[in-house]
Amino acid sequence: MIIQNDFVGENEIKRERENARRLRRTNWWNSRLSKGVCYYCNSMVGRDQLTMDHLVPLSRGGKSRKGNVVPSCKGCNNKKKYLLPVEWDEYLRSLSEKPI
Repeated sequence: MIIQNDFVGENEIKRERENARRLRRTNWWNSRLSKGVCYYCNSMVGRDQLTMDHLVPLSRGGKSRKGNVVPSCKGCNNKKKYLLPVEWDEYLRSLSEKPI
């Protein structure tokens, strides 16, 4: 359960989004994208299909820094939303436990 107090203010999120835009223009980020692989599902989706995902989401206090951003396919990024890494792992584990 997410408590409303966990979320960060609008101004800080705007500032971190601007930092993310700058980070996307770096050689470091371009190198990460060049592999074309999603951090979460390990699918080879190609550079153009990857987005920048914050491991700790901006809304949960995460920063736009090298240690907190990973290339993610759009599907994984949309499903993860505002979850923390431990919450995302629990979600993935619950999917694998469901009978087919």
